[in-house]
Amino acid sequence: MPRQILWFRRDLRLGDHPALAAAAAEGDVLPVFVLDDALLAAAGDVRRAALADALTHLREATDGALVVRSGDPARILPALAAEVDATAVHVSAEPFPYGRRRDDRVREALDAAGVAFVETGSPYAVTPGRVRNGSGDRYKVFTPFSKAWLDHGWRAPADDPETLRWCRVDDLGDLPAAPAVEADIPTVSEASALARWHAFLDDDLDDYDTGRDVPGDDTTSRMSVHLKWGTIHPRTMLAELERRARGRTGRRMQSLLRYRTELAWREFYADVLWHAPHSDWRDLTDALAALQYDEPGDAFVAWQEGRTGFPMVDAGMRQLLAQGWMHNRVRMLTASFLVKDLHVWWPHGARHFLDHLVDGDIASNNHGWQWTAGTGTDAAPYFRVFNPVLQGQRFDPDGEYVRRWVPELAHLPGGTVHEPWKAAAGYDHGYPERILDHKEERAEALDRLQATKR
Repeated sequence: MPRQILWFRRDLRLGDHPALAAAAAEGDVLPVFVLDDALLAAAGDVRRAALADALTHLREATDGALVVRSGDPARILPALAAEVDATAVHVSAEPFPYGRRRDDRVREALDAAGVAFVETGSPYAVTPGRVRNGSGDRYKVFTPFSKAWLDHGWRAPADDPETLRWCRVDDLGDLPAAPAVEADIPTVSEASALARWHAFLDDDLDDYDTGRDVPGDDTTSRMSVHLKWGTIHPRTMLAELERRARGRTGRRMQSLLRYRTELAWREFYADVLWHAPHSDWRDLTDALAALQYDEPGDAFVAWQEGRTGFPMVDAGMRQLLAQGWMHNRVRMLTASFLVKDLHVWWPHGARHFLDHLVDGDIASNNHGWQWTAGTGTDAAPYFRVFNPVLQGQRFDPDGEYVRRWVPELAHLPGGTVHEPWKAAAGYDHGYPERILDHKEERAEALDRLQATKR
């Protein structure tokens, strides 16, 4: 049978993998990953370390057959196809702007060599671009998109190939070395993804509707890293949610539906980026085009390092550095603080997050930032400014989250950690004083908003 190449990208698993099934149906499969210089240059050390871990596990899963090459895929893949006499390169379709441009170049190079470029499936339950309104246009607001997304539906998880034979070459290429990172990142593999998913379903799903907003409890699924790297497919997760929905009622059913909605947000943001590729690093809308921003300075560095003097903000920024991850509620708060209190344009913060997040996904990350900044689709209005003290008091009432990540405040009991300036011993262990007055900066943000309307 003719040989096939499976080019892994954001699908670093073997289960529920339509492109793998399509390749295996046509012949022996050469598994390949290309270390693309353009992508690696934009990845922080945390994501590089996660990728190195994922590829190590993927080589083991492919029985040692995974080929790793470095450089331009448009040059490497035609050469590999010629080396093993492959008739096709199979991929999961890539909807993001750079990936689409890269794949066009690869397809052209393979066509010139007489090799087919076959796209089967994507990293999403519904491939971005397919959900459209009655006029054939994209949805601009999440709620109608999510309803249409549900109505559209998705296929069942892909079956494992009936026969899978790995093709091998003498020179596998070296796995990338993982850079040394201080962040304690999770194992990135298909086995760890499935283990984490089932642990969440058994232990925390029933209380997700309320527990998801309590960072101190740490009961969210933590599946974003596995969705980022494709060590699990969202179809696998949605199928299990559908199975567990049978017989559920009340709070337990509400929590399950809430989790499914969070998966829909991921699909929505990917759809937005597919239709508006400029929105990766620029405002999706021009509603705030005239808004005045400040250049990043010393206060921006204090924000990055978790030294703003606002405990909930600092706890989140320190969690990011320590774990390569941050609770979603705190992501919104820290983003609001940068844009509304420090008056810094959102891409500066989005870049810092992508440099440190192990789950850094440009669609979810950058459109999440725009939701907070008021420049994206379905965005919170710009005049909504998160109060860092009130957010802490509401979502971390006992101060557990802050004490975990800000040891200088560990001596303060309960909710007093959110206002150390009111405690006699609040600054006894070196916690920094506030770098700004939130009330004043909120007023400044609203003044700048009003100025755009003149």
